[in-house]
Amino acid sequence: MLLGRPFRSDSLGHTLLPKRIALPVFASDAMSSVAYAPEEIFLVLGAGGLSAYVYAPWVGLAVAAVMAIVVASYRQNVHAYPSGGGDYEVATKNLGPNAGLTVGSALLVDYVLTVAVSISSAASNIGSAVPFVATHKVLFAVVAIALLTAVNLRGVRESGTAFAIPTYAFIVGMFVMLFWGLFQVYILGEPLRAESAGFGLDSEHEHLYGLAFAFLIARAFSSGCAALTGVEAISNGVPAFRKPKSRNAATTLLLLGTIAIVLLMGIIILAQKVGIVYAHDSADLVGAPADYHQKTLIAQLAETVFHGFPIGFFFITIVTALILVLAANTAFNGFPVLGSILAQDRYLPRQLHTRGDRLAFSNGILFLSGAAIAFVVFFGAEVTKLIQLYIVGVFVSFVLSQTGMLRHWTRLLRTETDPSVRAKMKRSRVINAIGLTATGTVLVIVLLTKFFAGAYIAIITMVAIFIVMKLIRRHYDSVSRELHESDWDGVLPSRTHSIVLVSKLHLPTRRALAYARATRPDTLEAVTVNVDDADTRKLVREWENSEINVPLKVIESPYREITKPVLEYVKRVRKDAPRDVVTVFIPEYVVGHWWEQVLHNQSALRLKGRLLFEPGVMVTSVPWQLSSSSKAKQAADVNAPGSVRRGFERPGSR
Repeated sequence: MLLGRPFRSDSLGHTLLPKRIALPVFASDAMSSVAYAPEEIFLVLGAGGLSAYVYAPWVGLAVAAVMAIVVASYRQNVHAYPSGGGDYEVATKNLGPNAGLTVGSALLVDYVLTVAVSISSAASNIGSAVPFVATHKVLFAVVAIALLTAVNLRGVRESGTAFAIPTYAFIVGMFVMLFWGLFQVYILGEPLRAESAGFGLDSEHEHLYGLAFAFLIARAFSSGCAALTGVEAISNGVPAFRKPKSRNAATTLLLLGTIAIVLLMGIIILAQKVGIVYAHDSADLVGAPADYHQKTLIAQLAETVFHGFPIGFFFITIVTALILVLAANTAFNGFPVLGSILAQDRYLPRQLHTRGDRLAFSNGILFLSGAAIAFVVFFGAEVTKLIQLYIVGVFVSFVLSQTGMLRHWTRLLRTETDPSVRAKMKRSRVINAIGLTATGTVLVIVLLTKFFAGAYIAIITMVAIFIVMKLIRRHYDSVSRELHESDWDGVLPSRTHSIVLVSKLHLPTRRALAYARATRPDTLEAVTVNVDDADTRKLVREWENSEINVPLKVIESPYREITKPVLEYVKRVRKDAPRDVVTVFIPEYVVGHWWEQVLHNQSALRLKGRLLFEPGVMVTSVPWQLSSSSKAKQAADVNAPGSVRRGFERPGSR
């Protein structure tokens, strides 16, 4: 009920997305950023006093210009590299593996922060209408991430369908709010005033001049550039589109950019017209009541525009919170795909490469949600704190991607002779060159203005992930050489020495002995460890009185250990006959309940874990099914996780 029914591998084509579903799946992040990017612009400018708000539209215009350039640049990317590798593939093929790995580590961090920032912002927006959420933001954020994880584990198409309605509701609601608000201000001439319009700002830096003021504007611009996050996700998700994939992805990217730019500029202009004053804390608002709770910028706009119509306010608040929650879906689609590509290139564990039963990259989804929850808890779901770590990674990938695209077009132009094709390539190269200039400038500004404010944490995390991925690749390469470069001599062991571990003379022991005999070993013996004299003497008497003709050896254990004496005995056997293979048979219970596992097989697990490290030693588990396991098997006759992928289906499930 929670994760939905499994999908067969040959149904992957039916999960591909049309543009109307792809837009909410891949573009919700960039569109929803208009809910917090303008807020951050006003917040940063507020450090320079209310007079600095006059620069908000110009800062917004600069952000919009960069977004338009990036969208145009990435439209070239999706046409040139439609395989889904995105920035990682572009950088790797044109700049080398280290550049690609830098992009990969940067995007992995940025995807995690996308989830953390979006969900935290959703908590703040809902908190504007529901005080309980405002005081329990971390709890709300963790639950929201968990629910979003469950939805994404159902598969990309089902999650896209679930996200389409709230995403389009947000777009329609925002356009209605902006149109009605601007219509009242400019056409009807109504003096709309926000609830915070009469407040002042307690600012320590109200009289900034020269470089200090320029730094403030630059910092506001860098915070506003959070609106650009999510653009790169479409270049990673091209394989999820229906054919023609590249054209559909490019069209979706254009729609994304147009909607995001219009909403961004509309919110900034309307917020300035209604006189919104926004601060880090309600205590910084001069003239505010003592019990005043500051609402988000979007909530104040909705309350002002729809005055006397509370349904409009609650609708905007709800759909904004929903789109912010769903904005994390961009990361839930981009992160697992990128993780799968990196795993295929042996930079991440191979478990991240394969799809789950719902044709989603389940392991990548779970890893992303765990990392995002860690950030949310550590930073208390505070958007202002988290956003300082944000966008560094995505602009690192922007810069390297656009550099790679310049090399891509330059390389193709060396061999292309068709004049019309060359003209298109040159135009694309110019677009990517402008994109490189714009994103490189923004990256420098971001590093200068945000480094000590928290961006250094993101950079350190990127470096750590880069190093870990290099080490993983080194390990896989080492294992590959070890397994393939050396020639196997094919020499068989001279003899086989089988040891059956015995604790009591009961049915599991007899079954293990029978199976050990069936393997026809050269030497067969039973071994028990003396941890209790009375029990050991009883076992020896029962053994002697039984019909079993296998010798029983008793190993002394003065410190009542089991694992170490067995290991030492096996080592002695190996030392006496180095060319022999020692096979250790361990009887084990098969139980039907998880709590029964705690009560049984613990010694066997420890022994197996240690014996596997001994060269020339084979470990064989001989199962004995308890009655509870039979009942559990009958009750669990369903499609278990992984059953479809491994070819096990319930009879009649088709």
